Amino acid sequence: MVKALFVRLTAQDGKGDEVEAFLRDGLAAVMEEEDTTTWYALRFGDHDFAIFDTFPHNSGRLAHLAGKVGRALVMRTPELLEGMPKIEHGHVLAYKLLNDSGQVPE
Repeated sequence: MVKALFVRLTAQDGKGDEVEAFLRDGLAAVMEEEDTTTWYALRFGDHDFAIFDTFPHNSGRLAHLAGKVGRALVMRTPELLEGMPKIEHGHVLAYKLLNDSGQVPE
């Protein structure tokens, strides 16, 4: 795990629950991506969301961006989000993980 993405999303008024559902539903597609090492969908209140994910190499990161969730996000941005997602490319410096299924209870 060396490459990372941090994606900031701002939901339109009244669309926060739809953005949350979109992100939760996206987990199944991300689980199929061989080179997505970790994937987190985060909510910070009514409007603010983020996705943080990691990859072993840049080609995995690019494949993820072109994958099912990335394509669906582009298609649904006009109806769900205020503006475009803000995508930041990063490099993992250090990390700690525990074994887990990837599902977070509501």
